[in-house]
Amino acid sequence: MKKHTQNSLSEVHESVVVPTKSTSWKRWLAIMGPALMVSVGYMDPGNWATDIAGGSRYSYALIWVLLMSNIMAILLQSLAARLGIVSRRDLAQVCHEDYPPIVNIPLYILAEIAITACDLAEVIGSAIALDLLFGIPLFYGVILTALDTILLLLLSHAGIRKLESVVIALVGTIGVAFFIEILLGKPDWGGIVRGFMPTLPDSNALYIAIGILGATVMPHNLYLHSSLVQTRKIGRDSEEIKKTLRWNTIDTTLSLNIAFLINAAILVMAASVFHKNGYFGVAEIQDAHRLLEPLLGASIAPIAFAIALLASGQSSTITGTLAGQIVMEGYLNLRIRPWLRRLITRLLAVVPAILVIAYYGEDSTGAMLVLSQVVLSLQLPFAIIPLINSVANKKRMGEFAIGRKIQILAWIVAGIILSLNIKLIIDQIGTWIAEAGANAWLVEITVIPLTLGLAVLLLYVIFHPWMQKQNEIRTGSVHRQATGEITTLQPPEPYKRVAVALDFSGKDEKLLAESLRFIDKAQTQLTLLHIVESPVARRLGTEGEDLETLADSERLEKLSQMMIDNNVKTEWKIGSGEPGKELAKLINESDIEIVIVGGHGHSGVSDLIHGTVISDLRHHIKANVLIVPISD
Repeated sequence: MKKHTQNSLSEVHESVVVPTKSTSWKRWLAIMGPALMVSVGYMDPGNWATDIAGGSRYSYALIWVLLMSNIMAILLQSLAARLGIVSRRDLAQVCHEDYPPIVNIPLYILAEIAITACDLAEVIGSAIALDLLFGIPLFYGVILTALDTILLLLLSHAGIRKLESVVIALVGTIGVAFFIEILLGKPDWGGIVRGFMPTLPDSNALYIAIGILGATVMPHNLYLHSSLVQTRKIGRDSEEIKKTLRWNTIDTTLSLNIAFLINAAILVMAASVFHKNGYFGVAEIQDAHRLLEPLLGASIAPIAFAIALLASGQSSTITGTLAGQIVMEGYLNLRIRPWLRRLITRLLAVVPAILVIAYYGEDSTGAMLVLSQVVLSLQLPFAIIPLINSVANKKRMGEFAIGRKIQILAWIVAGIILSLNIKLIIDQIGTWIAEAGANAWLVEITVIPLTLGLAVLLLYVIFHPWMQKQNEIRTGSVHRQATGEITTLQPPEPYKRVAVALDFSGKDEKLLAESLRFIDKAQTQLTLLHIVESPVARRLGTEGEDLETLADSERLEKLSQMMIDNNVKTEWKIGSGEPGKELAKLINESDIEIVIVGGHGHSGVSDLIHGTVISDLRHHIKANVLIVPISD
């Protein structure tokens, strides 16, 4: 496991103190907030598109999908909160620590795609709201949404509690607006009750159902929740953690049920207003807004609808930005300025939105919104499965690792989502091949290999814990019996230049203690070596001075001083790039006589994935190599 030194959302980490000796009400007020921030993602403009499409086409028949999605979301978000509260790590950091780079980079890219898809929904939703309220053309409204980076920066400087207050106000606005819509729509309450019976009216309902699922159980929210709970400073004893977990479960359940009610209100509004009046193909938010006043006979209906849409887009902007920061910092251990991070995320959504609107026209926004939610659903397994594996890991979670029953429930949820995704992918690829005609080979050489690659990645993520256990099994070595006469052996001269290669896996002290066997304090020079593997260090070298390089240098300095305090002449050197190659370079330049390295017990396929630094090292240096087993 790689050492991770940076706190999640370090600028607000543990900035809200949870009182240990006070009334339950005060503890609740201190703890509540993170789940409500997360719930915003469950009522963003992407949800509107899928809910309106589902309600107008199938009336109340897909309400059960919302309920099922909400139950799944409560379970998964509770697990994400548990991970952050107990381990004080967010999901992106955990993946960075547990998986090798060859797995981490694709997981990071997929997470960024999910955030971009979510941001696309926010961009389009906010632009539509500006058009409906102020008559700003959609094309220019999309461009204007890039300016909300300034709004977010102003809010972020005010602190996490102020940010949460703004989000609560926006959520309240959405709730009030749809309460008005429901009162005006006069829904069929019997039809709503029947909608809780699972059914899929036709094959197209599956596409919309998966869109609803993707819009409800959102992958970036798992990263977000595991980080936001760390803004609360809690006691670290077992009893305090239990209380915090209990309060966070209540917070998650209440907040996500609010999101469920709002989503259900959107679908019910679409069913009671559009489907009931024969408008079965309302998929565009603009069409929904345009039809509300003539169908309901109230001018307040479209205004409330547009205000709620703007509140939805802006509140989702806040949480989407935070999720982007968490994913980048966690996976890459890399921080950039918040305004730049926000601008990058927004441009990734603005550019495709502008291109599609310019080419296909404003009527294409509904299809883009639904597609963005399907993309979110397809990315879900790559966030859910690492989460389940992490909270079930007793080494990480200790007594708070989830039990067998919760694991089974979580895997059932993951299985349902994965099964629906496989069905959707097979159907979609078949459709693309059929529509491509003579150009079907383009789909076959691009989409199919990419799909197979993602399947291999998913299989690795699923079986990663089992592979870790296999790595811990050591095989004994067979020694050949020495032959010939035993002669008197002369002890060699003590080593004068000893090096220890450190990977900051948590076993540094063990390696340093082992080095004392080979050190003559009067004449041996000890050199501590470490290679930084961050993207910045790989590109710019150690002069890049990213956070990981600075933190690792500080760590080396402290370890070096510890050895000096033990009367060992010690220096340290840091490199960057490919560990085997860079270590060999440092060792040869320093004329090291023996280098001590830690062995993690890799073998077989895992050895290919994790890398074979020691094997490469032995062939490129003149020094002796001592391998010290350090895996648990």
